[in-house]
Amino acid sequence: MALRTAITRRILSSSSAVHGSRSMSSWWKNVEPAPKDPILGVTEAFLADPSPDKVNVGVGAYRDDNGKPVVLDCVREAERRIAGNMNMEYLPMGGSNLMVEETLKLAYGEDSDLIKDKRIAAVQALSGTGACRLFADFQKRFSPDSHIYIPVPTWSNHHNIWRDANVPQRTFHYYHPDTKGLDFASLMDDVKNAPKGSFFLLHACAHNPTGVDPTEEQWKEMSYQFKVKGHFAFFDMAYQGFASGDPEKDVKSIRIFLEDGHLIGCAQSYAKNMGLYGQRVGCLSLVCEDEKQAVAVKSQLQQIARPMYSNPPVHGALVVSTVLGNPDLKQLWLKEVKGMADRIIGMRSSLRENIEKLGSPLSWEHITNQIGMFCYSGMTPEQVDRLTNEYHIYMTRNGRISMAGVTTGNVEYLAKAIHEVTKTA
Repeated sequence: MALRTAITRRILSSSSAVHGSRSMSSWWKNVEPAPKDPILGVTEAFLADPSPDKVNVGVGAYRDDNGKPVVLDCVREAERRIAGNMNMEYLPMGGSNLMVEETLKLAYGEDSDLIKDKRIAAVQALSGTGACRLFADFQKRFSPDSHIYIPVPTWSNHHNIWRDANVPQRTFHYYHPDTKGLDFASLMDDVKNAPKGSFFLLHACAHNPTGVDPTEEQWKEMSYQFKVKGHFAFFDMAYQGFASGDPEKDVKSIRIFLEDGHLIGCAQSYAKNMGLYGQRVGCLSLVCEDEKQAVAVKSQLQQIARPMYSNPPVHGALVVSTVLGNPDLKQLWLKEVKGMADRIIGMRSSLRENIEKLGSPLSWEHITNQIGMFCYSGMTPEQVDRLTNEYHIYMTRNGRISMAGVTTGNVEYLAKAIHEVTKTA
């Protein structure tokens, strides 16, 4: 009897294992490989290329003139100062209050009445991506029937963010491929024709990927029309200070909307302008009607963050608050961020000059007319493919050049390659 029981158990156990194995193997059988990210995939291909002549102008991160990553001196000093007082305790759901306070001053002004009157609901976020995602979820929760109007083109991840938050997307005109500049007339038509109270995503400065920004007068016209239509402006500001070298100049678009009384939203990031790419430190802020509303909105933002990541990381927040909260370190940061911006501006001039020197029949004025990290070159996907296949030059297929990847050592080679693939266009 005991032997029969043992045999029966073995059979049942074996059957269960087979059944379980079949069941488990079928759980994910319909999962297909995800398409490569159009930006991150460029770096993967670059790293796999054994050519000694390869050039990566696809990466969206600053590089020095030797093509190396940079840690700012102000960041090194801030880390030295905080090392002795570092702890690993949780931050509140809303993040570091000191970091948020300093970040709001950058966007809204040192003497902002909005800050004094406590009318801004703000939380630390996981860089600019996390700030945008928090807002997208907030939009879906509290304006469930709304859409988001996104410029054509835009940073590719914007589409992913609002898609995964289940916010329907619409687009508005922005870039004019013939002029390689702003299609302002079509943009304004789209603003006027959008339903009243629509949500618009705007790049505060250094538009990614085009490097094309509205003029101050055009921002004023946009602000006026937004007021007429009752639209909501959500600014993604990833490049404050990094575009022109002057944080106050780069935030002019937001200040114009604030002067006109808009209740805006803003995503800020320290990846580019402080080189804190891996620290994922940023901020989401929403201007409210009064302090009571700001308290309520912040509580809801924190509640959305809770099941996502519970609370943000501490180290990057400490670095930012230390740099911006100390007058000497802040001045050092302003000097260093201007240095980064100036290097990129200089590389724009050099690239244009080198292409024109070769006798290109095309106009390359847009290289120096555009601003920020990226140049929208106007090259076709086929021309970009030739750059990669024949010259080992890597960039996204929309022709976006990361000017941070251009150096005095490779600019001549890059210019010759661009001239060769475009001279018969």
